[in-house]
Amino acid sequence: MTSRYGKKLQTLEAKARLRSLHALEKLGHCRVEYNGRSLLNLSSNDYLGLGQDIDLRNHFYQGLGGEQDGSFGLAAASSRLLTGDSLLAHDLENDLATSYGAEAVLLFNSGYHANIGILPALYGKGDLILSDKLNHASIHDGLSLSRADHKRFRHCDYEQLHNLLRKHRDTYDQVVIVSESVFSMDGDVADIARLVDLKKEFAVKLYLDEAHAVGVYGEKGLGKAEELGFLQDIDFLVGTFGKALASIGAFICCSNQIRTFLINHSRSFIFTTGLPPVTLNWNRFIFHHMLGMSRERQHLQQISTQLRLALADKGLSTGGNSNIVPVLIGKDSTALEQAKAMQELGFLILPVRPPTVPEGTARFRLSLCANMQWQDLQEIPGLLAGLADGAHGEK
Repeated sequence: MTSRYGKKLQTLEAKARLRSLHALEKLGHCRVEYNGRSLLNLSSNDYLGLGQDIDLRNHFYQGLGGEQDGSFGLAAASSRLLTGDSLLAHDLENDLATSYGAEAVLLFNSGYHANIGILPALYGKGDLILSDKLNHASIHDGLSLSRADHKRFRHCDYEQLHNLLRKHRDTYDQVVIVSESVFSMDGDVADIARLVDLKKEFAVKLYLDEAHAVGVYGEKGLGKAEELGFLQDIDFLVGTFGKALASIGAFICCSNQIRTFLINHSRSFIFTTGLPPVTLNWNRFIFHHMLGMSRERQHLQQISTQLRLALADKGLSTGGNSNIVPVLIGKDSTALEQAKAMQELGFLILPVRPPTVPEGTARFRLSLCANMQWQDLQEIPGLLAGLADGAHGEK
């Protein structure tokens, strides 16, 4: 008999939603080897190309030297509250706090750890969390783990958010607005100025997840809040090392009091092994390198705009205004077929299907990196348009 797990897998396969792992070999310059072919990688979060920079990596490894003092150790072997803490972690937190002009910073092991650990620690019974409907899954999981009431407002619908605040603010002790700055599947950007206005009008807190903005926006690459001049208006600013900074780990900029509270109440911080010393060392190294990459940030925005305009010119459904360029396909099976066709043509494009995105909105998420050139991308709009025309013809 087929187990209930097998039946569910069969259902996913029938809907063209069965996911699998893709073993890739990185070749450098935005290319990977997949199924024996060299493909341009359009599915990476390595937005600045730092993960592919062999010279930079070698420069870092030169610091290893002959004698090992623990700074490049491969394991923390304990949580930070036991013996897994180190001066490296504190140095990194201090560097981040100085750059962001924050009172304090606390490291987490990943953006997922941060989002499932911060909200449940800070908000409980008698509190309300208001979250953008298209926030990342880790934020939704954080809402589920919290004992606070939570409501989701329509994506970037700040009029609805205003109405929710007007209706519910006085009913709750604490209220927090939660939003990403750059949304990972649509490539659009929150109206941070409007969020700050609402925060002030209703005396609530603002939690901004800058995972897809750190490294990419702002003169120093600190994110959208830096670019727009709102760093001091964000109560809880969450960033990650796992995307543009080519590593792993995350952080929250907050007050000293909140940092201490999280150290004592955030379960995803307390009950997990700390980041390895070598990772902390790399994170500090790469963060300081990233601060000076304004030219790469400008280039990334230029080619992203160029691609978005070219897609629209071919009549393809796209949107957003970041280096994440969505191409709406609609049907799951069509997205899967066209992704395979693009791979045959030399482009690693992976289909994004429900439940990652809403029903009927399967898409390609073209993720551009700063070490790409327009020559790498210029064929894509025409090729995608040809596939779309073929799909329409079959109907």
